[in-house]
Amino acid sequence: MEHSRIVIDGASLTCPEVAVAAREDVMVAIAPEGAERARAAWKVAREVAGAQPVYGRTTGVGANRVVDVEWEDADAHGLRLLRSHAAGAGPLVAPEIVRAMLTVRLNQIAAGGSGVEPGALQALADVLNLGLLPPVPVYGAIGTGDLTALASTALCLLGERSWLAGPDGAPERGPGYRLQSADALAFISSNAATLGEAALAVADLRQMLRASTVVAALSHFAVRASEEPYAPPVQDACPHPGQRETADAMRTLLAFDRPAPMRIQDPYGYRAFPQVHGPALEAAGYAEEVVTREINAAAENPLVDVAGRTVWHNGNFHTAYVGLALDAARAALFQTMALAAARLGTLAEPSFTGLYPFQGATEASSGIMILEYVAHSCLADVRRLATPAALGSAVLSRGVEEHAGFSTQSARATTDAVAAYRLGLGCELVAAVRALRMQGRAPSGGPLRSALDLAEAVLDPRVEDRPLDADIAVAADLLPRLARLHP
Repeated sequence: MEHSRIVIDGASLTCPEVAVAAREDVMVAIAPEGAERARAAWKVAREVAGAQPVYGRTTGVGANRVVDVEWEDADAHGLRLLRSHAAGAGPLVAPEIVRAMLTVRLNQIAAGGSGVEPGALQALADVLNLGLLPPVPVYGAIGTGDLTALASTALCLLGERSWLAGPDGAPERGPGYRLQSADALAFISSNAATLGEAALAVADLRQMLRASTVVAALSHFAVRASEEPYAPPVQDACPHPGQRETADAMRTLLAFDRPAPMRIQDPYGYRAFPQVHGPALEAAGYAEEVVTREINAAAENPLVDVAGRTVWHNGNFHTAYVGLALDAARAALFQTMALAAARLGTLAEPSFTGLYPFQGATEASSGIMILEYVAHSCLADVRRLATPAALGSAVLSRGVEEHAGFSTQSARATTDAVAAYRLGLGCELVAAVRALRMQGRAPSGGPLRSALDLAEAVLDPRVEDRPLDADIAVAADLLPRLARLHP
């Protein structure tokens, strides 16, 4: 990424860059080497299809793979394919997911394995730069190709469907591109929508996990918990990488103050935080590695082999790695969110805070009582969404396509789980900041003091009983800024 411009080269796109392209006002440009790879693959694809059968170019698709397309019908075949596959259902997905899809598909074509005519690269870049979107319904993919989403995109390029523009999604004319009939399957045979959403989800997940450590440290300071669990000898005795990373961060955040601990041992929310949060860090890191590998891969079927001047029919379109990695990340996310909810419980207890129950303004006040209910409501959704999507499968297209990993559903579940986690963590942040305000205490310096200062600047200081919904929303919105304070 170059300041306000993202350069697509087919080899080095990152999940955070996908997030920037999807959510911010940046220009997207094509690197010359990406355009050249696409051009070389297109030439080889045409050459090979002229000499031997190539799935989707000279044959039907799915169970119709054994049916040859007659040369006099070749021009109509691709258009029929696009029309028949642009059949998603349900509400439209969020605009940022569609932009992520377009960014990923652009990068995949630039990787040079699809054989799509290289002019499609600039057409897709123009769509992104003009802020236009194809209509993409929620339902239609199961992790073996986002055919409905990309067929809809292709029909927009061909002028058969209108692009959507503006906050209200008004239909609009936009850039067109005469996609060649032979390139129809090559254009839509991709998991770009699933991978785009997965890239956004893992970028957000890693950000929230960094914010979690900062919030946990504020809670730790508020209840005067012990730092013994984070001591180097403890971590050296059981040296899991994520666990050590968490403990190191907690020591750094708490380094400016050494208050005497109030208890010989604290609840698990503090004492076992590295052991529970560490697996979430590692699972999220692995998921990002997998998704990054996929968005830079030429995972096409057929795969155009420029060096060998041939094509390979294969299964690289199957995103089992992505779905399983995201499933694992959500399971780990539930575990660490359960500790956040437990810490919130301690912040309502006088024996931990030295305040009235629920941090009330009076002994009979409800104070932050409702925050526990909200947090556990969020936790229940994270638990529900942690069910592995990979436990399902499907047999389709007359039995020829007899497996599916449902990575699309896993990506969607991860998006929703991170959103619920963010709100639940916001509840803990509200409680920790309120406790410190009522105690009249603050860290003496360092990133933890900066975190408290940021929170105090935006959170309502009033402690009388009042609606706390705005406080939760403000705290949740602050979490990305707190994530940047993670050591």
